[in-house]
This record gives sequence, structure tokens and C-alpha cells, in this order.
Amino acid sequence: MPTTTRKRPRGLPFAVSDLPEPLTAAPSDSPAHHVRVALDRRLRALLRHDPSTRNGADMEDLHQMRVAVRRMRATLKAARPLLEATWADGLRAELGRLGRALGPVRDLDVMLLRLRGEIATLPARERSAGEVLVDVLESERSAARAEMLAALDAPRYTALLERLADAIRLPLPTPSATKARPELADLVRAEARTLRKAVERAGENPPDEALHALRIHGKRLRYTGELAKPALGRPVKQLLVATEGLQEVLGDHQDACVAEQRIRELLDGLGDLPDAHVVFAAGRLVERERARAEQKRAQWWAAWEQVRVRAEEL
Repeated sequence: MPTTTRKRPRGLPFAVSDLPEPLTAAPSDSPAHHVRVALDRRLRALLRHDPSTRNGADMEDLHQMRVAVRRMRATLKAARPLLEATWADGLRAELGRLGRALGPVRDLDVMLLRLRGEIATLPARERSAGEVLVDVLESERSAARAEMLAALDAPRYTALLERLADAIRLPLPTPSATKARPELADLVRAEARTLRKAVERAGENPPDEALHALRIHGKRLRYTGELAKPALGRPVKQLLVATEGLQEVLGDHQDACVAEQRIRELLDGLGDLPDAHVVFAAGRLVERERARAEQKRAQWWAAWEQVRVRAEEL
């Protein structure tokens, strides 16, 4: 698709003000137009959070910028049958590259916040020992942030923004008219079937890695449901509520698993003979995270049942 060249404000390669008026969609509009509207909404969110992501004023901006990228990728994946495949896959790949640039800093922000909160509840001597782990994460975050800013300052990022802007200015490239195109409801049902089959393969008490994979499937169902919500109304809204509940349980489980693993890695990185107080503090933190993971594991099947019931109503 064609691109345009503009003079950009210093420090910001693109702005919301560069875009036309926000797009809207009615239930009667084509599925491809609903995709275009979804991309428009997510691009505006990305641009709104870009400046504060750069200056680091509020870590929530980085989170929201990353979410916007994820939702655009999920939209393109779910809507692939509606779009010209090479175009959709290429744009999705570039969004994935941006997501990988944002991800490490966001993950470290979350880990630091979690670790500091836990350390604050320890006795004084153990708090001091726990700060050793925090210092290591802070160093990692500084390096990751430098790499993120380099990616946001690169011409490739500006080119991606131009491609996204072009996608909302013009009709999206679609397959030939002879190829059957699914409706939005079909896309949601397809994601629901994929999640159901993954749950059936995993069973009620799967390993941690399988629960993480189910969380990703649930996220795709949720984002596809958000795409279809303007056209499908109440049934999809109820499915979204249930899917969000499942994601919350599985997300908390994954956060606890990741935190446990990172604490172990931090301890290993301190060498063969780390301070005994650091070892003790790390052990207490690991024990807490494992207990949280097991608590969430006990809740996930009931959350899935809510999703299953709502998916069957579509």
C-alpha cells in the first residue's frame, strides 16, 4: 500500500493528529471494515502511549502500548481469512518485532514491582538481603530500556506506523471475490473451538506450560470477540466477560510461575556462595510464589467452564 512522508515533531515519529477522524462501524458493515476500525482504535492507543513510554513517566503507558500491539496482531491473525494473506502476515510480523522490543522492559517492570512488594513484608535483615535481587533486575531493566528506545527511534518503527496509518485510510486488501469469506461470528467460533480443543488435550490438571498456552488461546478468543462485539452484541459481551475471568486466573498463575523462576535464576547468578541471608530471603519468596500458583491452578477449570457455556451460546 502507498506510504506518505511528513515532517514529524521532534522525538515523536507519528502522532494521533496525523490521522483522519476515527473510524466507526455499524453492525451491517462488512467484516473487513470492522477489522479496519479495530486497527484504527489500536493504532490511536499506541500513539497516545508512545511519548510516556519513551520518557518512562508511568509504566502503565508501556503496558498499554504493548497491549495495543498485541491486539492488532491478534486482530490480523483472527481476520486472516478476510485479508490478503501476504499483506496481513507481513504487517503482523512487524508488529511482533515491535512487541518483542517492548516486552522485556514491561516484564521487568512487573517483576520489580512484585519483588519490591514481597520484600517489603520480610523482616528487616531479609529485606536488605532481598534488595540484592532487586539491584540485579534494575541493571537488566536499564539495558532493556536502552534497547527499547533504540527500536522506537529506528526508521523501521516509523515505517510500521506509516503502514498502519495507510491501512486505516484505505480499504484493506482482501482476497479475490471468488474466495468465500467468513463472517465475524465465524471467526469467534473458530477461536472458541481452538481453545476448547486445547483444553481437552490439556486435561483438568495440566503442567504449568500447558496452562500458559491455554492463556494465550484465551487471549486470542478475547481479542477476536472484541473485534466482533460491535456486530454481534450481547452474546459476545457475555463471552468476553467469561474469557476475561479465565485470563485473569491463568495470568495470575503464569505471573507466579515466572516470578518463582526468575528468583531462582537471580539466585543462581550470584555465584557459588551467595550470602546466606540472600538465599533464605529468596527461598521464602519462592515458597510464596509456588503457593500462589497452586491456588490459581485450583481455580482455572471453573473459570474455563464459564467460557465453555458462553461459547456454546454463540
